[in-house]
Amino acid sequence: MGGGPAGAGPPATLRLGGMDAFDVNTKVTPTAATNRPDILAPALLRPGRFDRQIAVDAPDMIGRHRILQVHGKGKPLATGVDLLAVARRTPGFTGADLANVLNEAALLTARGNAKLIDDEALDEAIDRVVAGPQKRTRIMSAREKKITAYHEGGHAVVASAMLNTDPVTKITILPRGRALGYTMVMPLDDKYSTTRNEILDQLAFALGGRVAEEMIFHDPTTGAGNDIEKATGLARRMVTQFGMSERIGAIKLGQDAGAEIFLGRDMGHQRDYSETVAGVVDEEIRRLIEAAHDEAWHALNDNRDVLDALVLELLEKETLGKDQLKVLFADVVKRPARPVWLSSDRRHVSDLPPVMTPAERAAMSNGSKPQDTIVNEHPPTAVIEVPEGGYVDPSAN
Repeated sequence: MGGGPAGAGPPATLRLGGMDAFDVNTKVTPTAATNRPDILAPALLRPGRFDRQIAVDAPDMIGRHRILQVHGKGKPLATGVDLLAVARRTPGFTGADLANVLNEAALLTARGNAKLIDDEALDEAIDRVVAGPQKRTRIMSAREKKITAYHEGGHAVVASAMLNTDPVTKITILPRGRALGYTMVMPLDDKYSTTRNEILDQLAFALGGRVAEEMIFHDPTTGAGNDIEKATGLARRMVTQFGMSERIGAIKLGQDAGAEIFLGRDMGHQRDYSETVAGVVDEEIRRLIEAAHDEAWHALNDNRDVLDALVLELLEKETLGKDQLKVLFADVVKRPARPVWLSSDRRHVSDLPPVMTPAERAAMSNGSKPQDTIVNEHPPTAVIEVPEGGYVDPSAN
């Protein structure tokens, strides 16, 4: 499979010949775009050719707001529609995704014989872009509906009980796309890195639905299959890529197989570590998953009354928003903070706090706390989950 780098062979020769035709006095700047720079032929990237690269990432909140303003021109938005609020609810969305949200909202408004695009249409449009259209023809039995409610409720309660997860903004048990329901967790701000404790919370969150099924019905369903797949992949990356296992250490193991078939390599390539190390990797993955499973169980066991109340609300209303969830989760018992993680017993953490900037000192003098203030001695550390369709992650590219 594969066949070689993109741009190799006769097409590359033509491109390079065309570029070499320009002399030093020609005021022409050749430009090109690609979403796979890792597979370009090296000859195209040498000095004097396409040697300047500009990475274009997904827009931040300010960028999303401005994109929405551009695509919102000419569309009949209702009074009170806040595009900045829409930008906050769409982290990770590209410009095309945002344009699709407004187009979907306009179509929904027209189908409903309404004149103005309101918040309800925008909310449904975001759900369509994230999880697909609602399956109104799918009829679920009362028992399956209750299992789905406990499944999604398990995710939501675990997320609320963890100390480092973002707030749950929406839960629904209405079938949508391939999903029987989903739980949406949205960050308050754009995030560009993730701590180890945040990842551990994500693992517990991912297994919350499975644990709820085991705890309540004593018989898990296939709905957690994608949860388990995602959690296992995340735990594997912790061990083999992020250096978050004390037994493996800060070592990168394995190759990125995603691009190899485009580079003309064999899909069944041999890994770059021994069978002994592979065994340790499997043990570490299992240890992380089991620890997350236990954390999710404790979170649900400590908040069984909250879980039952949430399920009753879901069965009655089918969809719950952040304001309703805030009331339901007011009495959630939080999980205790995890001990400080050490990559080695020989390397202890420092007792000195981070240095404070002048702005933080000024904030402290006014009674505010700096953003990086450590609240407790042992600071701890996404998702969206669907029983049959896996995660629906709005931050995924």
